[in-house]
Amino acid sequence: MTTSTADPWHHYGRARATSDRAVPGSFFWSWGQDAGPGPEVLGDLTGRCVGDLGAGAARHAAHLAVHHQPAEVTAIDASPAQHAMATDLYAHLAPRLRIVQSDAVSHLQAMPGAYDALYSVFGALDFTDPREVLPAAAAALKPGGRLVFATLAHYLSGAPAQPDVVAAGIPAKTPDGEATTMWRWVLQEHVWTKLLDEAGFTDITVDVLPAASGPRTADTLLVTAYHPS
Repeated sequence: MTTSTADPWHHYGRARATSDRAVPGSFFWSWGQDAGPGPEVLGDLTGRCVGDLGAGAARHAAHLAVHHQPAEVTAIDASPAQHAMATDLYAHLAPRLRIVQSDAVSHLQAMPGAYDALYSVFGALDFTDPREVLPAAAAALKPGGRLVFATLAHYLSGAPAQPDVVAAGIPAKTPDGEATTMWRWVLQEHVWTKLLDEAGFTDITVDVLPAASGPRTADTLLVTAYHPS
């Protein structure tokens, strides 16, 4: 999910993984992970092949695998640490849950027409150049397949999202604690719509999920688009 060779996701979610090993009973798209629509946005997943782009510890993917009867959910993440964490937590859900270490673009390019639905919850769609990942997602979807992703509607500082396809550097730490930078795309609604259109998607909709109260809260853009059938 980044161009850095050192894994900037090494520390993310590690404390929670030691104390919370359960398959989540719910699935939310909002930044606060506490309200709003759930997996129904993905449509009926019974017997479907689903991909989670930037799955992290695979909690969302595990929820879908257990509660929504898909044929298979593939949890894709480039981070060795996140892949290891997901495997430790949820490898027992195989074969319905498949945990894959790969950057999103490479994986999608190797899987033409493989998926009924792809999604990202502040995952690879936030941290990969959209001019690369959106065409790859379109190619990996079956005709009529659906892409759904949750992304920041504005920066966590409150600054407005970008009016052009520009990434911002955000601070992170390498596994040994050294400071490093990740790149995040925080784009305005019309920019996402244009990029999706250029990648070949149709029936593009963008909903704003308002922020809950609290520190470092944010509005969420929930974006849905389809591969032409």
